[in-house]
Amino acid sequence: MLMITPEPETPESDAILAAAKQAARAIPPLWPLTSSVAVNPFLGQTEEPLPIAAARLRRAAGIALTMPRAWYADRINTGKISDEDIEAALGAARELAPTETLASIKSKAEVQTLDLHPLPTIADLAASASGIDWPGIVSERVGHWAASYFDAGQALWAAPQGRSTYAAWRAVATNDLTPEILSLSGFAAHVAHAPEFENDAVIQVVKKLGVSDDAMEPYFHRLLLSLGGWAQYARYRLWKAELSGSSDDTIVGLLAIRIMWESALFEKFSSKIVGQWENALCAYASPIEPTPDDAINVILQEAVERSTQRHLAKILAVPTLTNIAPRPELQMAFCIDVRSEVFRRALENTDPGIETLGFAGFFGLGILHKRFASDVSEAHLPVLLYPKIHSCSGGDSRDNGNLDQAVRLVARAKRAWGRFKLAAISSFAFVEATGPIYASKLVHDSLGRSQNEVPNDPAPRFDPALPLDARISIAENILKAMCLVKRFAPLILVAGHGANVINNPHASALHCGACGGYSGEVNARLLAGLLNEREVRVGLAERKINIPDDTLFLGALHDTTTDRVTVYEADFPSSAHKDKIRKAKAWLETAGQQARSERVLRLPRATDPNDIVSRSRDWSEIRPEWGLAGCEAFIAAPRHHTVGRDLKGRVFLHDYEWRLDEGFSILELIMTAPVVVASWISLQYYGSTVAPELFGGGNKLLHNVTGGIGVLEGNGGLLRAGLPWQSVHDGKHYVHDPVRLTVLLEAPRDAMSAILKRHDQVRALFDNKWLHLIALDDNGFMAWRYMGDLRWQAIANNKDERHPMAV
Repeated sequence: MLMITPEPETPESDAILAAAKQAARAIPPLWPLTSSVAVNPFLGQTEEPLPIAAARLRRAAGIALTMPRAWYADRINTGKISDEDIEAALGAARELAPTETLASIKSKAEVQTLDLHPLPTIADLAASASGIDWPGIVSERVGHWAASYFDAGQALWAAPQGRSTYAAWRAVATNDLTPEILSLSGFAAHVAHAPEFENDAVIQVVKKLGVSDDAMEPYFHRLLLSLGGWAQYARYRLWKAELSGSSDDTIVGLLAIRIMWESALFEKFSSKIVGQWENALCAYASPIEPTPDDAINVILQEAVERSTQRHLAKILAVPTLTNIAPRPELQMAFCIDVRSEVFRRALENTDPGIETLGFAGFFGLGILHKRFASDVSEAHLPVLLYPKIHSCSGGDSRDNGNLDQAVRLVARAKRAWGRFKLAAISSFAFVEATGPIYASKLVHDSLGRSQNEVPNDPAPRFDPALPLDARISIAENILKAMCLVKRFAPLILVAGHGANVINNPHASALHCGACGGYSGEVNARLLAGLLNEREVRVGLAERKINIPDDTLFLGALHDTTTDRVTVYEADFPSSAHKDKIRKAKAWLETAGQQARSERVLRLPRATDPNDIVSRSRDWSEIRPEWGLAGCEAFIAAPRHHTVGRDLKGRVFLHDYEWRLDEGFSILELIMTAPVVVASWISLQYYGSTVAPELFGGGNKLLHNVTGGIGVLEGNGGLLRAGLPWQSVHDGKHYVHDPVRLTVLLEAPRDAMSAILKRHDQVRALFDNKWLHLIALDDNGFMAWRYMGDLRWQAIANNKDERHPMAV
């Protein structure tokens, strides 16, 4: 057999490929719909501050990274942004705008900036020269092919697998006559004569187009962004591969595909666009520098964030809770998710004997889980981590022969039926085709019993079983991280969370981000079982953690859509705790009603708390809940500093007591994991609000699921990434204020600085102000602001002696 190998790469070729890989890392990853999680859309820009990132993405995508000026002007005119906020923002960004004043900033807030346009690609220039929408055609043809190539089981006739991205596209493109019909004659032949391997294709076209070293990476970045969610999904493949220690060239293959279109269009239109292309190359090669408008926008953005912090300071400026009971009746651990704040506050209000705790929703158990009768492995952990523990529900997950074959057949039939409903040939006519057969399903979904539908799997277990020493160490580390090492209640509920919605392609995004886009009941039940083990408790006692014999742990699931809680009491039946469980359920029902009463005020068309339950069953409801919209701060401190404060479901709450944290290992874990995950959530909402055309998911009403991995807006084109418009806007107003997350930690400043010094990527988030960092004092008041470069500034004591920022 004749083997064809690529030509040896030269130093010049190495530079081209290095630029391609660097551009690929500027693209954020997109997780598939089955396990979608929030992703920081600026993941590739966090090494630079907002003004530089704004200038970069304006050139690469024609978007702004701040809101329209009118949005800030409205807040200034209504007093939400005070003069003090603007003065503080000016002081923080003085190097950007040394001559600006309070008056000039307020004046310029009233003046809208000009429309934004990205640097042109050859497709853009060819469109101007020919009057044909070549960028749209490229998007349509690449999207049409990618939907088939990346299909994850939805299509009835999937594309052949096994080839690289570029090779698979090339095999199709050499037989695709659509470009020829649209006047790009010779396209198939052009692709047929192109290099066989993606690296060679990129190198050849770069040389052909005369792209200089300085222009390569910005040009590649521009091309990849023009592919929308397809490039982001390819970036996800690279992320996932690197997490397991391997690599993936899918995104470079996509770049090769996109640049081959550039090559073919240049060959046809070069005589008409060569001068414009030379000017574009000069623009690509020029340094990225913020403009005066960028400076004004960043100052206005800083001002609105200072106003948010000022308001939060007022909430925290109340006397600290001191009458803590020796032993609570009930303790309940929740995920730090902002939706838990509403329920935690409601639950604590029902009885003084109740305490709640906040901890990352995977509860320290990074597991790969198989549900009963399923061959699907679910990664229940933050996507920053790699699962090292396996678990299953029911029989041994490695012995498929022991699974109920009938259950497996039903599961397969449901998957096939689901694929038929979503397939291109049947999706639009599905209900008409099935007629009365499906009518009952629609009625049941809309009018059926309003109850919390939760997985009814048997209790999960580790598979294979973990050694006793490992179980004891895991339990010890989790309890210390939760700051739960004494004062154990007789009943302790560990509550994961999920969302009960139907007909929603983005349903997994409403589940637990810390559990990889799955609900968190598996992790909660596993932890409860671990902490109930007699041998584990004996081992913990030897390590100075004494859990009373009468303490029972139970897993639970908080449905964030309906605010109902399921307690998995059957996992560990206990007659001694029967009355305590009954009382706890009554408390949970009362708290749920109170939480629904609060949430109903925010949801459009909802007038009664019961509306929240019924809309979760409504297959036409586009806003079953608000998710994490409105998130604005992260607090890691003792609960008594925040208990009783109405934080309106806008704050991530993590329990932390630094005096119990020997060596500050827990603080380091908080700053490098939960804080980073919270930043991804916050910045996803930020990006989907300020730049919905690139980082938003589009209109839910126009969504079509494709490939089982994402959605299109309409019947073709580019995959849409990010949050749907309905997740950040209620039809009249924004429901999410795009502010960079404020992280408030009660811990010594030198300990935080030492952690930042050890973790460059985390430090970059704060040094470049993608996150704000504020140190709380022993009273829970904002006392020190992180200024970057490991420097801190005392927060001035202004008008309120109790709290320096409550002005």
